[in-house]
Amino acid sequence: MTIADIAIGFSVMMGLLLIGFPVAIVMVAMGVVGGVLLYGPVLLESMGPVLWGVQNENVLTAIPLFILLGELLLRSGIADRMYGTLAMWLGGLPGGLLHTNIGCCALFAATSGSSVATAATVGTVALPSLNERNYSSSRALGSLAAGGTLGILIPPSVNLLVYGSLANVSVGQLFIAGIIPGILLTLSFMILIALQHYWKPDDVSKPLQVSRAERIHALRNLIPPAVVFAIIMGSIYMGIATPTESAALAVIAALVFVWREGRLSLSFLDVCFRQTAKTTGMILLIIAAAFTLNVTLALGGITNAMSSWVGGLGLTSTALLFALMLFYLILGMFMDVLSMQVLTIPVVVPIIIAAGIDPIWFGIFVVLMSELGMITPPVGMNLYVVQGVRSDKGPFMDVIVGALPYAAIMLLFATMLIFLPSIVMWLPSSLAR
Repeated sequence: MTIADIAIGFSVMMGLLLIGFPVAIVMVAMGVVGGVLLYGPVLLESMGPVLWGVQNENVLTAIPLFILLGELLLRSGIADRMYGTLAMWLGGLPGGLLHTNIGCCALFAATSGSSVATAATVGTVALPSLNERNYSSSRALGSLAAGGTLGILIPPSVNLLVYGSLANVSVGQLFIAGIIPGILLTLSFMILIALQHYWKPDDVSKPLQVSRAERIHALRNLIPPAVVFAIIMGSIYMGIATPTESAALAVIAALVFVWREGRLSLSFLDVCFRQTAKTTGMILLIIAAAFTLNVTLALGGITNAMSSWVGGLGLTSTALLFALMLFYLILGMFMDVLSMQVLTIPVVVPIIIAAGIDPIWFGIFVVLMSELGMITPPVGMNLYVVQGVRSDKGPFMDVIVGALPYAAIMLLFATMLIFLPSIVMWLPSSLAR
C-alpha cells in the first residue's frame, strides 16, 4: 500500500463522513471493500476472530461501568448540590459563578468520564442561576462548553480507555498521567475568567452572602464525587484493582450514595441502565468498526508506509508533534472525538514511537487535542449541547464566541506540554518508583 493509496482512501472516508454517513458504517465499508480488493474474500475470514476479541477485551468492559457511574450521579441530584456548594466557595472570585462552572465541570468530570455528560449536566444546573444574575451569555455558555471538555482529560476518562485499548498501553498509567494536566488546565480556564473580568466586568447582581459555617457545612455535598474519585484512582495506584474492577467498585459506592439520597428505585435504575446501554452500544460499535478497518490497514502495511514517509520528511520529534497538532485541529472541526481516535491512533502511535515519543505522554496530548475539537465549529459537540440546554434559545454564535478564548488556551497548553513533557510524565514516573 503506497502513500497515494492511503491518501485516496482517507479522502474517500472523509467525503463519506461529510456527506452524513455514520462513522461505523464508513469504517466497515472501507475495511471490507479495501480488504477484498487487496486480498480477496479470504480476508473476511480473519475479521471474525478480531471482532470477537475486541468485544471480549477486558479494558473495554470498563466503558459501560464508567458511563453508568456518570448516569447514577447525574440523575440522583448529587450534581445539583455539588454546584450549589462550589458556588458558595468560588462565587466570590473575580468572575463569580463562571469559576463555579469550571470547578463543577472538573469535579463532575472526575466521576463521569464523559465530556458531553459533563457539559449537559452542569449547563442544566448552572444556566438558570447565571441568567438570573445577568451574566454575559457568551461568557457563561463558553465556560460551560469549555469546562465540559475536562470530562475527557481528567480521569476516569472513557476516551483514555479507548486510547489505551487502541494503543495497547496501560490505562492506569494514562489515568495517573492525566491528573496534573487536568488540574493545570482547570486553573488556566479560571485564570482566563479572572482576566476577562478585569478587562470587562459583567454587570451582575452580587452573590448571596453565606456564612463560613454554612459553607463548611455544605462541603458534605462534595463527599460523593471525592469518594468515587478516591476509590478509582486509589485502587488503581495501589495495584488492588484493574480499571474495570475500580469502575465496578465506584458504581457500588455510587449506588450507596443514591440509596442514601432516597432515590434508589427500579424506575430510577431502569432509566440509568437504558441510557448506559444506548451510549455503550454506540461506542463499542464504532470501536468494532475501527478494528475491522485496522485489519485491512495492518495487512496492507500502512504503518510501515507512513513511518517511512514521515521519516523521509526529516522532521524532528517537535516538528512532528506540531504537524500532528495542526492535523488534529483541522480534523476536530469536522469529526467527533471518538471517530478521530479510532481512525488515527492505530496509524499515528507507531509513528510517534518510532520518533522516540512516549505513548503515555502522547495519549494525553491526543486527548487534549480531541478536547479542542469539542469546542471548535462547525462540529464541536459541546457547543451544540450547551446551546441545547439554554432556555432563551439565543443565537448559536454566543456559544462560539464564548468558547474561542478557551480554545486558544488549550492550544497554548498543548504547546507547553510539547516543550515541558514532565508535566505529564512526572506523576506516573514518581509513582512507578
